[in-house]
Amino acid sequence: MLCYSKKRSMAMASFAFSFSCFLVLLSFFVFADAAGTIGINYGRVANDLPTPDKVVELLKSQGIKRVKLYDTDSAVLTALANSDISVVVALPNELLASTAADQSFADNWVQSNISHYYPKTQIEAIAVGNEVFVDPKNTTKFLVPAMKNVYNSLVKLNLSSIKISSPIALSALQNSYPSSAGSFKPDLIEPVMKPMMEFLRQSGSYLMVNAYPFFAYTANSKDISLDYALFKENQGTVDSGNGLKYYSLLEAQLDAVFAAMSAIQYNDIKMVVTETGWPSLGDENEIGANEENAASYNGNLVKRVLTGNGTPLRTQDPLNVYLFALFNENQKPGPTSERNYGLFYPNEEKVYDIPLTLKDLGNSQSTPVNRNNSQVPVNGTSGEVSKTSVGQTWCVANGNAGTEKLQVAIDYACGEGGADCRPIQPGATCYNPNTIEAHASYAFNSYYQKKARAAGTCDFGGTAYVVTQPPQFGSCEFPTGY
Repeated sequence: MLCYSKKRSMAMASFAFSFSCFLVLLSFFVFADAAGTIGINYGRVANDLPTPDKVVELLKSQGIKRVKLYDTDSAVLTALANSDISVVVALPNELLASTAADQSFADNWVQSNISHYYPKTQIEAIAVGNEVFVDPKNTTKFLVPAMKNVYNSLVKLNLSSIKISSPIALSALQNSYPSSAGSFKPDLIEPVMKPMMEFLRQSGSYLMVNAYPFFAYTANSKDISLDYALFKENQGTVDSGNGLKYYSLLEAQLDAVFAAMSAIQYNDIKMVVTETGWPSLGDENEIGANEENAASYNGNLVKRVLTGNGTPLRTQDPLNVYLFALFNENQKPGPTSERNYGLFYPNEEKVYDIPLTLKDLGNSQSTPVNRNNSQVPVNGTSGEVSKTSVGQTWCVANGNAGTEKLQVAIDYACGEGGADCRPIQPGATCYNPNTIEAHASYAFNSYYQKKARAAGTCDFGGTAYVVTQPPQFGSCEFPTGY
C-alpha cells in the first residue's frame, strides 16, 4: 500500500486516507518491536554457485541481515567483512572429537577461524556440530566437551560475547504430540541434554533447533492439513494437555521442544530456529514438494516471524528463524527435494518471489497469516494432528556399504539383535524387492524401533543411517514402533 496524500475536494476524505496510512505504518512499528528476525542458510554443496563476493551483494540487495554457514570458509568470511551482515559459523561434526579431547586444538581453531576475521566479519555465534545425535559416526559423547572447549578459547581471547550452541533435530524428541507432552529421548537426557542445557544457561546462550514441517506433512498427508502446515487460514488444532490452540505445525513442533526443555527444568533457555524450509521440487513420493507450497510456507513464515509474537507456549519470546536455504545445491545427496530447498537458483534468479523484510511486506498483497490468537486457550479437540505427525524417524541401509558388510549387519540384527526379520523371508510381505539394501533396511529399522530409536542404535558399523521420511521399498511398510 502506498501512503501518500493528494489534494482532495473533501477534507474528511483526505483525513481518512492519511489516518489509514498512519495505522498501517504504526502496525509495522508495533509488530517490529515484538517481532523476530529472518536469516538464511548459505550452504555450498554445489559446483555452480556464484562467488562469495557476488553472494554478499545478493544478500544485501534482498535486505538479508543474518546468514548461517556450515563451516568457516576463508573466502566466504572475507567476503562478509564490513557487510553489516551478522554471521553464524560452524565447527563441523568431524572436528568434534579433536576439539573435545584437546583444549589447544580448540584454541588454534578459534584463533584461525574466528579471531582472524572478527570483528570485521560480524560473527555472532558458533554452531558446534550439526544434528549430532543422528550423526552416523556417533559423535554425541564429544558434543558438550567440545562446546565447553570452544567457549574457553573464546574467553581467553575476550570473545565470549559470541554465543555457542549446537543445532538439534526433532528426532531428539521421544514424544512430540501433543506439544505439551514433548519430551527428549531418555538416553539423551543425562548424558547430553542436561549438560548442554546447563552450559547454555551458564554461558547465556540459546538452543538451536532444526524443524521441518514438510517432513511431517509428506509422511502423514492424510492426517495433517496442508493449510496447517503452510501457515494458511485453518480451524486450528487444540492441545489436549494445556488447551492452547495452534494454527501452524511449526509452532506445535517448537512448543514440543519447549515442553521437553521444561520437563528437565530448563524452561528459561531461549530458542533459535536454525533451519526450516520447504522444497520446490521433489520425487513422486515426496507429497507436497512443489513451488507453490514452498512459496506459501516460506512466505507465510516470514510474515509470521516479522509481524507476530512467539509461539503459543512462549508468546513473549520472538521467533528468530533461519530459512533453508539460499540456493538450490546440485551436489547434495538424497532425494530430489534435498537439491531444491533454495530461494534462488545459482544464477541468482528467484525460484519464487516472497517477502523477506518488513519493507517487502508493506508492498505485498499476500494472504493473511494466523497470528495473534494462537496463544488463547480454548476447549475442544477438533482438527487434532496425528501423534505420528512430528519427530518420527526410521533407520535404513547405506547402499554403498557393500554386500559383505550389509550381510554381516543383517545377521547381527536378525540374530543377536532381536530384530523381527520374518517379513523379509521368502514369500513374506517384505521379501520383495529381493535386494540386500531393502532387506538390510527392514532389519535395521526393526532393531532401531525396538530400541526406541535410541541414539547410536542406527549405525551397524557405518552401514546404516537415520531418515525422517518413510523408506520406500516396493509396497513394504516399515514399522515406526513396537
